[in-house]
Amino acid sequence: MSTIRRLRRRPDFLAAAQGRRFHTERMSAQGRLRQSGEMRDGEAAEGLFLGFTITKRVGHATERNRIRRRLRSAVEAVAADAPCVGADIVLIARRPALDAPFESLVEDLRRALKAVTRPAAPRNSDSTFGAKSSNPQRGGSRSGRGAAARGTPTSSSPIKAPDGSTDG
Repeated sequence: MSTIRRLRRRPDFLAAAQGRRFHTERMSAQGRLRQSGEMRDGEAAEGLFLGFTITKRVGHATERNRIRRRLRSAVEAVAADAPCVGADIVLIARRPALDAPFESLVEDLRRALKAVTRPAAPRNSDSTFGAKSSNPQRGGSRSGRGAAARGTPTSSSPIKAPDGSTDG
């Protein structure tokens, strides 16, 4: 069984926001794996630290508190299956978590914990995944201007000589 404790300090919430993300209709999860040897409140931080964020956009205080209680109960239900890694996780509740069946909350939380605490895959520099294409004609630029942004002449614009005249 994994130790699940509360995430309480703002810098820890912000650090978790820089990590991996997982989204469902009822909640989002943000999390990061901690470095070994990190300290919290004067002792070694071990196990999962979990925090909740439920904004005022979700509903009135009574609705937000009800969602928070439901998420805490879901965490208790999942605690036995939780990964035994050192991680900080923030759960961001959405409005559908208020009326969703409890089992769907538990299943979302299980999936979120697995996705957020999964170790990063090793990066391989010779991998073709995500590599830039050697063909400059394929794809467009992010600016949306296409070939004009790359300085490549297009078929609609004439080629100009250094003196400004066109070959035609």
